[in-house]
Amino acid sequence: MLSKCMAVQRLHVEKRFSEVAISGHLVHLAGQLAGDTSVGIQSQTEQTLALIDQLLAEAGTDKHHIMSVMIFLKDIEQDYAAMNAVWDAWCADTQAPPRTCVEAKLYSPDVLVEMTVVAVKP
Repeated sequence: MLSKCMAVQRLHVEKRFSEVAISGHLVHLAGQLAGDTSVGIQSQTEQTLALIDQLLAEAGTDKHHIMSVMIFLKDIEQDYAAMNAVWDAWCADTQAPPRTCVEAKLYSPDVLVEMTVVAVKP
């Protein structure tokens, strides 16, 4: 027996994309990045993680319920250690979620880090 398709709720909908998609207990965040990309990797990572916290809260969940994170760094050799220092502090009160971290050419030269998150609602 086939089940009915679950409705998808979208938050922060723009013409081209939505920041958040929720279906049942599953929460997907679009790639998140810092609001101020004129700063270095540590500040961009802090801003990105703060935005992830905010969007997860709006979706009814939090970082304790993250299933996976995809991290894109502009320069993995240069920025990996500094990004990890911020990441480790952010994860200090929870078990670190599964993640992948890769180097990527991001949409703008001043963007140093972008993160995509999949989480569940408790």
